[in-house]
Amino acid sequence: MTTFHIRAEEAHDISAIYDVTEAAFMGIEHSDGAEQDLVDKLRAAKALSLSLVAEAEGEVIGHIAASEVLIGGGAHGWFGIGPVSVRPDRQQQGVGIALMGSALDQLRAESAAGVVLLGDPGYYRRFGFEVVPGLVYPHAPAEYFMAICLNAPEFPQGIVEYHSAFGG
Repeated sequence: MTTFHIRAEEAHDISAIYDVTEAAFMGIEHSDGAEQDLVDKLRAAKALSLSLVAEAEGEVIGHIAASEVLIGGGAHGWFGIGPVSVRPDRQQQGVGIALMGSALDQLRAESAAGVVLLGDPGYYRRFGFEVVPGLVYPHAPAEYFMAICLNAPEFPQGIVEYHSAFGG
C-alpha cells in the first residue's frame, strides 16, 4: 500500500474528483448516480465550503466536500459533509477516515458550529456523529441522518436544508 496525503482541492484536480466520485458511488444501493455532478454544482455556485483530496503518487484517490446548511431556518455555522468518495481500489485503506478527520479538524479550526451528514451509522459513529432527536432531514430515513457538534454548545433543533444543488 502506498502512502497518501490530504490537501485542499486545486483547479487541476476537478476532473479527477469527478472521476473518483463517479467510481466510488457506482452501483451503490442508496446512490442516485449524481454525486459527481453535485460536487460540480456546489463548486459552480461557490457553495463548496471545503473540498479536500487524498493524493497518492500524484493521483487523486479520494475526495470530501462540505457546504453550509441551514437548520430550522436560522442556525448558522453548520455544514453538511458529502459526498465522501474513495476510489474503489483504495477503499478499506484508511483514506476515507483520513479525509473525514482532516475535514472535521479544518471545520473545527474555522469555528464551525457543527456538521451534519447522511450515511451509514456503523461507519460515521467512530467520528462522534450521532442521531439527534429534533434535528430533521425529511428526505432520508432518520437513522442515517447524523450530526456532531464542533464548537456549538448544543445541537440546534429543526429541519436541515442543504444547498439547492442537492435538489432535495
